[in-house]
Amino acid sequence: MIHFAGRAARILFLAVMTVLLLTVAAMAADQAVAVGATTGSSLRIRSDASTSSSILTTLDKGVAVAVLDTSTTGWYRVNYAGTVGYVSADYLAIDQDNVFTTYGKVNADGVNVRSGASTDSAALATVDADTIVTVNGFEDGWYDVTCEYGTEGYIRSDFLDLTASSSSSSGSDIVDTAKQHLGTRYVYGGASPSGFDCSGFTMYVYAQHGYTLPHTATGQWQSGLGTKVWSISALQPGDLVFFNDPSRNAGKACSHAGIYIGGGQFIHSSSSRSGGVIISDLTSGYYNTYFVGGIHV
Repeated sequence: MIHFAGRAARILFLAVMTVLLLTVAAMAADQAVAVGATTGSSLRIRSDASTSSSILTTLDKGVAVAVLDTSTTGWYRVNYAGTVGYVSADYLAIDQDNVFTTYGKVNADGVNVRSGASTDSAALATVDADTIVTVNGFEDGWYDVTCEYGTEGYIRSDFLDLTASSSSSSGSDIVDTAKQHLGTRYVYGGASPSGFDCSGFTMYVYAQHGYTLPHTATGQWQSGLGTKVWSISALQPGDLVFFNDPSRNAGKACSHAGIYIGGGQFIHSSSSRSGGVIISDLTSGYYNTYFVGGIHV
């Protein structure tokens, strides 16, 4: 029995150490190894390192992204605004001096801002999820940042998602604002709480968070705001979503707009009999059939 217990303990110890090592490896895999800037417009982030893989989102020219892996020939594995995928190495320039300016959104609560690029460095401040900071550069897997109240320090790269936006509004904030208007009646041309049409609703909700959108579904889709998202599975709460029913589009690119709320659902102002501001399913039926894409801000 003693021999068995000792052997069992060793097995348990080895199992625990294996789990810990795998956990550390997984964390390290999420840290950036470099930062790059897109060199072409409408650069596609794909789900795998292949031009036949599904498109997760598209990026404009000059956007800073975290480079997570460079080992696949012709491709970089990247993270932008929380979307992880692959981009062609032909259209991404790795930053050589690691000095640049962009924004980042903290992706966890209780993240330390440290005096140096090391967990041994003193913690200067603590920030929570969805906090927006200015990113000044990159050093050994850490971002050099400036926080809202002037604190300058370093945040480890796996706790910060690079983004082009300086808005502190999170997707959940946008969803919360949209849900406040559930049941508001549909009014053609409406863009106020007394009545909305589809694009008037999205325009109004986004305006409450500092974004300016045109008052048409096609205009919003073509506005250049944010980054395009082509897959329903890649949508995040607060993203704009667009649809195109050829029988209703009058020759335009889109016939309807709404806001994704998560769980395969979106909120929108519908002109149907049971319409007004309602929540509908995106994963099947009419809206799945005519889904065009989304915009992540």
